[in-house]
Amino acid sequence: HAMLEERDAEIALSPGFRWGGSLIPGQDITVEDIFNQTAITYPNAYRSEFTGAFLKEILEDVADNLFNTDPYYQQGGDMVRVGGMSYHIDINKPIGQRISRMTLLKPGQPIEAAKEYTVAGWASVNPDVEGPAIYDLVADYIAAKKEIPALERNMVTVTG
Repeated sequence: HAMLEERDAEIALSPGFRWGGSLIPGQDITVEDIFNQTAITYPNAYRSEFTGAFLKEILEDVADNLFNTDPYYQQGGDMVRVGGMSYHIDINKPIGQRISRMTLLKPGQPIEAAKEYTVAGWASVNPDVEGPAIYDLVADYIAAKKEIPALERNMVTVTG
């Protein structure tokens, strides 16, 4: 939500890190909590235009690192977290066929392959990524909102 709002984006992509503690509803969010979730050396939060086809390609590529039937091609990690969109993944299908039903949440419309969408993300390994550090972006968002509601659920459905 912070990236969607602070970077004026339709879709947000976040790496699937598995570190940091959980927050209990109603608990104060501290700067330490933010750093626990975002402490990396490539923190810039980019804003770019991606086609629906490129979004699908990104999700398919990450899914293949996790669910390739050949264990020698499984690179591990976690699936990309998304905001502003939903999708379905069938982990047993081959690459290129795992991701379907990609939907832009705000208007409730299918994501079109040829259409461009404004996407915000962070932890890009590309060189010269410009944008504010994700920890500053999230801290500014939280300071402005004062209260952060629980995230919506069921943005991703999984079968397989």
